[in-house]
Amino acid sequence: MSIDKAGFSAEVLELPGWRHIYSGKVRDLYEPVDGPADQVLVVASDRISAYDYVLASTIPDKGRILTQLSLWWFEQLNVPNHVVAATVDDGVPAEVAGRAMVCRRLEMYPVECIARGYLTGSGLAEYRESGTVCEIPLPPGLVDGSRLHEPVFTPSAKAEFGEHDVNITYEDVTGMVGDEAAAQLRDLTLEIYREAERIARERGIILADTKVEFGVDPTTGYITLGDEVLTPDSSRFWDAATWEPGHAQPSFDKQFVRDWLTSPESGWDRASGQEPPALPAEVVGRTRDRYIEAYERLTGRAFS
Repeated sequence: MSIDKAGFSAEVLELPGWRHIYSGKVRDLYEPVDGPADQVLVVASDRISAYDYVLASTIPDKGRILTQLSLWWFEQLNVPNHVVAATVDDGVPAEVAGRAMVCRRLEMYPVECIARGYLTGSGLAEYRESGTVCEIPLPPGLVDGSRLHEPVFTPSAKAEFGEHDVNITYEDVTGMVGDEAAAQLRDLTLEIYREAERIARERGIILADTKVEFGVDPTTGYITLGDEVLTPDSSRFWDAATWEPGHAQPSFDKQFVRDWLTSPESGWDRASGQEPPALPAEVVGRTRDRYIEAYERLTGRAFS
């Protein structure tokens, strides 16, 4: 069975003991039919999104790659996370083995917590206009790809499906969640970034920036790391050997997809309001290869 939502079709699996409750751009959520009410099954699909559209094409094994990479990172970080089980023996349905996690339900904060250690993307655009990122002043003379003296916390507000998240200031976060929680979210985000940046750099990869999400575990009362973590879908990874400030850096993510969609070959106009076309097999294959390379270089494990 599949459902159509906001311009894309999401496959709804019949999973014994689980009931489908929600489909996002790339993940589907299920709740226990007769089980702990504080748990949810998070299933990563092979769907891929770009420019706020979910594409008709999928990237084979993407859901498994990103789930396994998230699980590896959860093991590396000394931060409470939402994972309860990740294997069939521990309760994950066999039909989605390798791309699903049983997780605790969290009371999520309405904030995308972003840490930047390098200047690029939307941060670069703001810097060129005002010399700031999320109104944080930065030194003059920085270029695309410049490393910052210290990583900065640059949050954004979650937007409705199909809309861009909106960059906000730290003061905005305090107004949304209170002073104490805002400080904890900022400090945890920067702690995760610093540790992950160190681990990635040891493996020849630069972590330019990352987005994480937090919620409160109703059982413990602790702020807890949720969703995915430090994947090519939520982070910007560059090859340290080819890093060269002054221009856009090749990244371990869906760069091939974005580049093709905005090329004359695709025939697609971002401003047209029309959905993007299907991806050529070559773009699908190169994107899959890039995700696998990121997984293997970071974890030191072969993906099979």
